[in-house]
Amino acid sequence: MEIAKIQEAIRKGNVNISDHADDELANDAIGDNDLYFSVQHGEVIEDYADDKPFPSCLIYGNDKNNRHIHSVWAYSEKHEIAVLITAYIPDPEKWINYKMRKPKR
Repeated sequence: MEIAKIQEAIRKGNVNISDHADDELANDAIGDNDLYFSVQHGEVIEDYADDKPFPSCLIYGNDKNNRHIHSVWAYSEKHEIAVLITAYIPDPEKWINYKMRKPKR
């Protein structure tokens, strides 16, 4: 998935945040501005091309305070809208450099 399309949708305000994502943002005290900053300066680390109803991806980025943030976004080509599925502070015990999943033991 092209991160540029998600970034452009964010710039235009074409964003839908799922109830689950809203809860997760609150649980990890991630504000909207922190989330959007992390995406605008982030990178796709996993691609879920077969997700339905829209393809999605996992984006890794940092906020202005250098806090690591993961967010899963779907994108509707037809409606040019980015949909936030979830977002969270990644557990360093589960990630290598916050970008690659550690093998399960």
